[in-house]
Amino acid sequence: MTEAGGLTVAERASLVSGLRRLASRAGGAGAPLERCDLCAVEIPDDHRHLLHVDERRIVCVCQPCFFLLAGQGAYRPSGARTVWLPDLVLPEELWRGFRIPIGLAILFRSSATGGIVALYPSPAGATESELELEAWEELIAANPILESLEADSEALIVNRLADPPAYAIAPIDQCYRLVGLIRSSWRGLSGGREVAEAVETFFAGLAREGAS
Repeated sequence: MTEAGGLTVAERASLVSGLRRLASRAGGAGAPLERCDLCAVEIPDDHRHLLHVDERRIVCVCQPCFFLLAGQGAYRPSGARTVWLPDLVLPEELWRGFRIPIGLAILFRSSATGGIVALYPSPAGATESELELEAWEELIAANPILESLEADSEALIVNRLADPPAYAIAPIDQCYRLVGLIRSSWRGLSGGREVAEAVETFFAGLAREGAS
């Protein structure tokens, strides 16, 4: 989408964010206000989010921008449900078929690629790979509830590092928040105890949301 002056919405958001950071530095003391990434109006801490599906980017938005752009162009609303899946069937052989080198991953349908995308954490942020459709279809056959997974807006979180393993359908903005927590907590080559604590805290919060 291109606005007057030749700037796309994404470019305008980037420009506004940059100007806001400059203003914060110039203003000295005081935390910067949380603002809509699209129109720069002040927004509360519990604001809505959109996903830019092409850029894999979470956009913080005010209510008017959310209702104006949700489902339009490259923007998709983040999901609203958290569903725990204690009986999910995912045997080790099938998990190996996904070729994900870590036991913690986020799997979602991508309308941009037309396939299933896996995100898994690393010190540099989220590593992305496309899954083999055959393996995903086998997972769906064993767990029909995953057919309801909403493209771009929701993801299946797989935590096979936990004992017992934990599985949940969660809003995509929460999934990206987990990736950010891991990146900011990572220490050394393996992540350290800080990452384990961040993951544990995240899943405890997700459990409270799912129960509410």
